[in-house]
Amino acid sequence: MYTVTKRIEVSGAHCLQLPYESKCTRLHGHNWIIDVTCRRQELDENGMVVDFTKIKKVVKQLDHAFLNDVIKVNPTAENIAKWLHDQIPYCTRVSVQESEGNVAIYED
Repeated sequence: MYTVTKRIEVSGAHCLQLPYESKCTRLHGHNWIIDVTCRRQELDENGMVVDFTKIKKVVKQLDHAFLNDVIKVNPTAENIAKWLHDQIPYCTRVSVQESEGNVAIYED
């Protein structure tokens, strides 16, 4: 089994839709640190699990963006992780660090 991981930092803004009072319902931003892990039994014709540039291209859609418009669901760290997972071939795990000590992980 082959595994690759790419770490990318992106900056973006969002506001959460929550049924309770929270400062997160107001427009604000983060510098997210995102780790994407892809796994594959066999390498492709180029000797890769997935090209790192393909991972970067998907993640960079979030950079300097209003995430509510990009992922089309409530842009929590958990939903961002799931959205990325679903966009990247052979992805098995996405970690989204929203701030120091706050990390959401989606994995299959």
